Amino acid sequence: MERIHRKDVLDALKGAGGRSLHLMEVVQGLEAPKTARDAVRAVLVSLVEAGLARELPGNRFKLGEPPRHAAPAPPAVPSLRSKRRAPEPRSGGRQGAGSDAPRAESERLGGWLTMTTRGFGFVTADDGGPDVFVAPGLVGAALHGDRVEIDVRPSEKGREGRVVRVLERGILRIAGKLVRVRRGFGIEPSDPRLPTFVDVEGDLPLGTLPGQDVVAQITHHPRGPDDAMRARVLRALPPRGSANGELEKVRIREGVNEEFPPDVTQEALGFPADVHAHDLESREDFRALDLCTIDPEDARDHDDAIWATRLPGGGFRVVVAIADVSHYVREGSAIDREAVVRGCSIYLPDRAIPMLPPELSSNLASLLPNVDRLALAVDVELASDGAILDYRFVEARMKSRARLTYGGVARALGWSETSNEDPGAMERLPLLETLRDISAKLRAKRVRRGALGFELPEPRVKLDEHGEPIDVIRQKGDPGVKRAYEVVEDFMLLANEIVAGDLSRRGIPTLYRLHGAPDAAKMAEFAAVAEAFGKKIDLGEDDRPSPKQLADLLADIKGTPLEQPLGYLLLRSMQQATYGVKNIGHFALAARDYLHFTSPIRRYPDLVVHRIVRSVIRQERIDAEKLARTLVPIGVAAGRAERRAVTIEREAIAIHRAILMKDRVGEELAGRVTGISEPILFITLDEPFVEVKVPVERISGDRFELDRLGVRLVGAKTKRSFALGDPFQVLIEEVSVERREIVGCPAAAPGAPRAERREHAPRPAGRPGAEGRPGPKSSKKSSKKSSKKSSKKSSKSSTAKSSRTPQRKQETRSKKARSREK
Repeated sequence: MERIHRKDVLDALKGAGGRSLHLMEVVQGLEAPKTARDAVRAVLVSLVEAGLARELPGNRFKLGEPPRHAAPAPPAVPSLRSKRRAPEPRSGGRQGAGSDAPRAESERLGGWLTMTTRGFGFVTADDGGPDVFVAPGLVGAALHGDRVEIDVRPSEKGREGRVVRVLERGILRIAGKLVRVRRGFGIEPSDPRLPTFVDVEGDLPLGTLPGQDVVAQITHHPRGPDDAMRARVLRALPPRGSANGELEKVRIREGVNEEFPPDVTQEALGFPADVHAHDLESREDFRALDLCTIDPEDARDHDDAIWATRLPGGGFRVVVAIADVSHYVREGSAIDREAVVRGCSIYLPDRAIPMLPPELSSNLASLLPNVDRLALAVDVELASDGAILDYRFVEARMKSRARLTYGGVARALGWSETSNEDPGAMERLPLLETLRDISAKLRAKRVRRGALGFELPEPRVKLDEHGEPIDVIRQKGDPGVKRAYEVVEDFMLLANEIVAGDLSRRGIPTLYRLHGAPDAAKMAEFAAVAEAFGKKIDLGEDDRPSPKQLADLLADIKGTPLEQPLGYLLLRSMQQATYGVKNIGHFALAARDYLHFTSPIRRYPDLVVHRIVRSVIRQERIDAEKLARTLVPIGVAAGRAERRAVTIEREAIAIHRAILMKDRVGEELAGRVTGISEPILFITLDEPFVEVKVPVERISGDRFELDRLGVRLVGAKTKRSFALGDPFQVLIEEVSVERREIVGCPAAAPGAPRAERREHAPRPAGRPGAEGRPGPKSSKKSSKKSSKKSSKKSSKSSTAKSSRTPQRKQETRSKKARSREK
């Protein structure tokens, strides 16, 4: 590698006498060859980040401080369409990467329809632009999940359209309750976005009874508003309210299949068990390097391995090796087509739904220890302060020397006393100390430029041997394990930024990971909320805080009761990250160029980037215009798949949380207020890590109103208040697995009268949400405090009354049902 020294580059800028220099002028001033262009630019960028230089448009640089709050302009990328100003997106829509302003006249686009329970929908269009709003009367025969062709026109709030025709049906199976009707059977779908009733065709499977939840194959999709959907029952689901039953309903609703199609399975079985010798021959040999994977103990795949060493003079050499999935998954193959549909792996508490068949994801492509594997590597030379001096991309053969865990690394580095000791980590303590030191320098660089350090807790479900939840804890709750995770994250971010910057400078289109600047109005609201808690944010000229200001705020509230509620509010105030070819940078990371490169086993965009990098390594000709056209719909599909995976993973957590809390009805638990709305307080418990809803009406003794900023409930009479971050003792009253709800009321303070409890009569069998809802004697603690002097007669009368009421209602419904059938 040719070494470019920062001092020499700085001297070249000083010699310009205040004039800006083009990148190639700097190269010439250093008497370096033209091939050193990228290395010189990398040093110039490091000087900009350090505040010693300023970058100007046109690839020019000069001495001096950068302007305050100014973000570096993203490099030009070939535009896919005419350059027009894009409209503001409709509320609820998503501003996609690569979007352009709609033409004055209408245009035809393809996309995927997402319906709402209120009858209107949004189409995620293939052009990567803002979602297209579709009014209820303009949906036609399309259903939620369908791929449709739409007629799009601009509107004041974004884009609106109507469905012209259905291109592909998205929902092929449904789940719902089997009911008996006059002429046979029907299904009431569990997804409220689908028709309210589906006719059943054919015979029922043996043992299937009305009232059960079933899975059915759609045999006829409606062709109009008066045409009924028809389906054939395949089988009954596990009991309502069980984890398996509820999760299967979620998967069916989202159109996710765990099983791979036969052609994909057949193609996967054709792969060898080990890497072929001829695949290793043409690759640079990295097997002498002590490359190691570092993952959670329950990791199901291993994408990345890292290694580093100290160089004479104080610098470092770092190798980030990533599994070369692109060698096996070729464009257009059966596995590739299925990977596009899946988009990413989905991780559930008890298993993973992989993007790639297990023959690849768990074996041949995974960087398992002590076996030869193929990798795409980023080989980097860093200065002593972490600045990038040089780098290269390598098609490598490697052998992971050890499978380390975050806990083992934390224990070896002295960050944790509770984690299990890992002999492999202890043997590599010098390597881990080098990684730790580099990580600290890389993280400090990001902090200086204003990267946001979101550290919001994520739940992790602990299961017993039968798959039942026994606890929900904070993932990376051990501070030492969290630090070990951050070390690995720093090296992944380094590789992602290097690849993104390289492709951007070459003018080669790619799939960037994009995060736009937040909306000014939302930021103004958040700033007002923060100021209400004594955290002032100075908004800039564009009414937006800089990333550095927000990063300072997050650092200020770290470890305080405000960390979680304000962190969540800030996160919700920001745009959603997307994939696209139009590089607008990554606001949260304060990065001009960023993409996903390091997880091709579990994310399709990473696999796409690998193919582009491989072409760069091999110096293959790339048709930029054609590549850009191909990447736009891939980015749209990847974003859609990512949102679907997040939805499934969150619901899986919510289901297991509710199942866990069914046995804790009547208990008093400690937590904090993490969310407030007019009718509900949201309380996050300390242990277990679950969220409880407390209806405001259950806070007795006063009428509570939300303050102007929506961060505090204040009693009209007593002025008693509940604010974000306040401690809160809650009594668990009700749990519904089907609704994913845990409901409670305030627990009485010591010596204070207990808040009135709302008693619930037993619900008739078969009604939704019947499971887990307590009757009058559900709380053990409450029953102990009930009056011992109450007469047996009044007790029996009360019990009889509460039990007769639902019985009479049930009889009335039955009579009405029989009358309708006649």
